[in-house]
Amino acid sequence: MANVGRPKAVLELSDEERETLERWSRRRKSSQALAMRSRIVLACADGLTNLAAAARCGVDSHTVAKWRRRFLERRLDGLMDEPRPGRPASITTDQVEDVIVATLESTPKNATHWSRAKMAERSGLSRSTIGRIWKAFELKPHRADGFKLSNDPQFVEKVYDVVGLYLNPPESAVVLSVDEKSQVQALARSQPAFPMMPGMPEKRTHDYVRHGTTTLFAALNTADGSVISSLHRKHRATEFRSFLIKIDSQVPADLDVHLICDNYQTHKTPTVKAWLEKHPRFHMHFTPTYSSWINQVERFFGFVTEDLLRRSDHRSVQALEADLRSWVKAWNDNPTPFIWTKTAEQILESLGRLLKRTSGAGH
Repeated sequence: MANVGRPKAVLELSDEERETLERWSRRRKSSQALAMRSRIVLACADGLTNLAAAARCGVDSHTVAKWRRRFLERRLDGLMDEPRPGRPASITTDQVEDVIVATLESTPKNATHWSRAKMAERSGLSRSTIGRIWKAFELKPHRADGFKLSNDPQFVEKVYDVVGLYLNPPESAVVLSVDEKSQVQALARSQPAFPMMPGMPEKRTHDYVRHGTTTLFAALNTADGSVISSLHRKHRATEFRSFLIKIDSQVPADLDVHLICDNYQTHKTPTVKAWLEKHPRFHMHFTPTYSSWINQVERFFGFVTEDLLRRSDHRSVQALEADLRSWVKAWNDNPTPFIWTKTAEQILESLGRLLKRTSGAGH
């Protein structure tokens, strides 16, 4: 006779409990862990077995068993994370939910976001309690990341094109991620810096004198991380064509050259197009608009900024350019390629999830 296991205790909900669980499970911005636990209990309340509830919710049957048991023992409070040892918690589930909902779906008067002090005043809880609630649910109202979604009608095609070059580069060809870091300023601090000492960080003045700008042109070889670079005082099609000529002279003549560039107009002028027509081994691949994150050379520029420019002190453009040349030379002595791992499908799925979350904001 088949082993059917111990019979499961009947899980029944009051109208108030069902209403609360359904609210928790639907809220798009509240804790996803709490939302999943709520869906598990609702599935069990519908009479499903642990296996059936697990299949419906996309979790393991042991997870269903755990939250079924916790709910039967402590009802709604059982769906919260286990309290730490010590004095019993004096904050109710409703108070926690109120703080989370207010944080995500409202703003304080005369402010753009909640602080611990403002939320403590609103809720009647202490600032440290607000901090613990936010930490438990990974909420950081003081932080904001920037983004801008591409409006390029060929976004999907360009993502597949560029990512395809990273993951499956063509044979007998070199793939170069190309861009310009323009308006690099030669900045001279108004006073000498105080050096770092034990217990005291380096100190620099906040004001400086500008001594002109230059532009760093860079072509990152996606296979080995080496960089072809050039410095120009201006940033026009003429300078970009000169950079193409330099690339042409440094890449072996038997290789095709695939250039990944952004949509800056300099890359598409008649001057550049005429040069490309005379050099058929060059192939241009444009990234989608507002999608600099897909161009690997931007990561290289990030290292230049962090390692050299952020604390630079240059009294002339010539001194700045000399340091940039030395920095790139040192990079090429031991180049580091950036390993691209995400497929085009994974990128598009990730953006789809972001769009779904942002479209649900405020609901």
